[in-house]
Amino acid sequence: KPYVVAGTAISIDTSDMHSRYLRLQDQATTITYEAMTVQNELLRRLLGELAEDEPDELTATPLESAIRTEVPRSLNFAECTEFAVGKIANVLGQSFAEVDTFPTRVRLPEGPLMLVDAVLSIDGEPQSLKNGRVITEHTVHADRWYLDNNRCPTSITVESGQADLFLAGFLGIDLHTRGLAVYRLLDAVVTFHRALPQVGERIEYDIHIDEFFRQADSWLFRFHFEGSINGQPLLSMKNGVAGFFTAEALAAGQGIIHTKLDKLPMPGKKPGDWTPLARFDKPVSLDEAGVEALHRGDLVGAFGDAFGKLALAQPMKLPSGMLRLVSRVPLLDATGGRFGLGFVRAEYDIQPKEWFIECHFVDDKVMPGTLMYECCLHTLRTLLHRFGWVGEEGNVTCEPVPGVASRLKCRGQVLDRTKLVTYEVSVKELGYSPEPYCIADALMYADGKPIVEITNLSLRMSGLTEPMLQAMWSNRVSETLAPVPESRPDTRHPTPDYLFGPDKIMAYSNGNPSEGFGAPYKVFDNDRILARLPGPPYQFLDGVTQVVGEPFVLKEGASCTALYQVPRDAWYFEANRCQRMPLSILLEIALQPCGWLAAYCGSALTSDTDLSFRNLGGQAKLLREVGPEIGLLSTTVTMTKVSKSAGMIIQNFDMSVTRGDEVVYQGNTYFGFFAKEALRNQVGMPTAKVPFLTAD
Repeated sequence: KPYVVAGTAISIDTSDMHSRYLRLQDQATTITYEAMTVQNELLRRLLGELAEDEPDELTATPLESAIRTEVPRSLNFAECTEFAVGKIANVLGQSFAEVDTFPTRVRLPEGPLMLVDAVLSIDGEPQSLKNGRVITEHTVHADRWYLDNNRCPTSITVESGQADLFLAGFLGIDLHTRGLAVYRLLDAVVTFHRALPQVGERIEYDIHIDEFFRQADSWLFRFHFEGSINGQPLLSMKNGVAGFFTAEALAAGQGIIHTKLDKLPMPGKKPGDWTPLARFDKPVSLDEAGVEALHRGDLVGAFGDAFGKLALAQPMKLPSGMLRLVSRVPLLDATGGRFGLGFVRAEYDIQPKEWFIECHFVDDKVMPGTLMYECCLHTLRTLLHRFGWVGEEGNVTCEPVPGVASRLKCRGQVLDRTKLVTYEVSVKELGYSPEPYCIADALMYADGKPIVEITNLSLRMSGLTEPMLQAMWSNRVSETLAPVPESRPDTRHPTPDYLFGPDKIMAYSNGNPSEGFGAPYKVFDNDRILARLPGPPYQFLDGVTQVVGEPFVLKEGASCTALYQVPRDAWYFEANRCQRMPLSILLEIALQPCGWLAAYCGSALTSDTDLSFRNLGGQAKLLREVGPEIGLLSTTVTMTKVSKSAGMIIQNFDMSVTRGDEVVYQGNTYFGFFAKEALRNQVGMPTAKVPFLTAD
């Protein structure tokens, strides 16, 4: 492709350069493997492990010279490499020799992605297809190919716990699949507990296969692992599911399937005083040259002159080398996506003999799911850089947010014949804690087919803080601090004049209650538990337009009017299989304002004990059916009675749901606030009797 250097057009055959690089990498991997095996042989000789009548000459693959007679309970690096690229009988013994006659078998990756330095222990009965356990290690050396700011990246930290593959083979899965089905990861939930591993740190993985089971014609297994450094938790991988599938089963896969409910817009979460850094008024894109600029740390070349006066000697870069996983970014949108907080779409052209496909695995070429995770992280980083989240190269580490459980769901594959992969990332939460952090959802496509979904993809920029970013951008205040309009759940109708708008309703249901009601509720932001409204998609209260009564004063006569715009394509119409709103939804529209009014009046503040809110009963009358055409519903509720006794609060309400001047639903109800102990001691309905049923 043509590039312009000093005014001269130069044609560079990137495909040829890529192929040359891969050949050099393959040669380097082979040399490393041969050196390790020779070293292993020398070590065995020094320790006197070889019999005197064994041949003196050293070979490049000593493990091939003899098949083990006993099943091992630990493996060194050379033996792990043999398991990856050689014969399983050389590693696990004569009883596994038949597996080497199969067309494929479960393996570890080879070359750069073989990340098991050693298997320290193996527990379980060989070939039993029961549960088992291995403990492995991986050390982050200064010469590792994957380093990003001297850290082991997120995907590699997860991938290094790859010995569930070895354990599945040890427990005998190949004797059941007969080489006709190949390994694929389906599900995993990963939670980090601390910062990414640094150079010099050794990770120990405690990996368990819990059970094997059949599903249709496929074998699957459940597994989990814990990663630790010096006995301190690093990450947890829970709810792991992997399986072995035939080529026909893989070809028949439908990919990631989303329901209409999965696609519904939802409000994102960000601080109430959120201020944008870099002006970002309209969607933009990055071509190949723009992405290359990010790899160099050239922010102006990527995003323009708005980034030209930042006091950065060497801005942070996107990872390069073997972790160059983005070709171009067709769309960056500051207010796009399902949550209205930002959306980015990136693409990568799969090249012939892509290194991560060639080495994963030697007899089953496929892109690893964990590397797909890394692709989405790089895509997210481009959007966050455009937001203005940038710092000095070497001072900032992009790493997961501790405690956030990220779910990886794989329902398709990237093969050597795949042409284009696409990543779409929607930001769902932005904030500072104190470092800038982001939580997002991601979807990956292979040649247009959705194959991988990641929910709660998290990224924080350790080494940066909000004051640092604000100070860095302060010299461009007039350009960068332009206000961004707040998004609202429904923009098809004129915005009502809310006293408490959608942002405050969401703060009460899913965020910090103090942002919904004020300082008296600060105690419920972190320290105490508050009875809340349901969150989307079961939140049917857009905002409150009228309130009667003083805030934080629990007194009868208080009332409020709340609005809910019924979407024509609401998920519950489809779920109800007719054009009528289910009664349960209409009940929620009528009752949720009661919960809001109870909170406005400060009910939870009357007790030092956390209280739960429960509906106790009521009666109401439906005056008309509700369909998609109903439009805007208004609910007025009035607190008609308040009584307190033995730590409990009982509140009675009148309620009326209207459409304009027409009453849709009206009645009365009563709720109670109860301590957890009171709920545990409920006796139910002691006077109720179960009818006696006879055979006739």
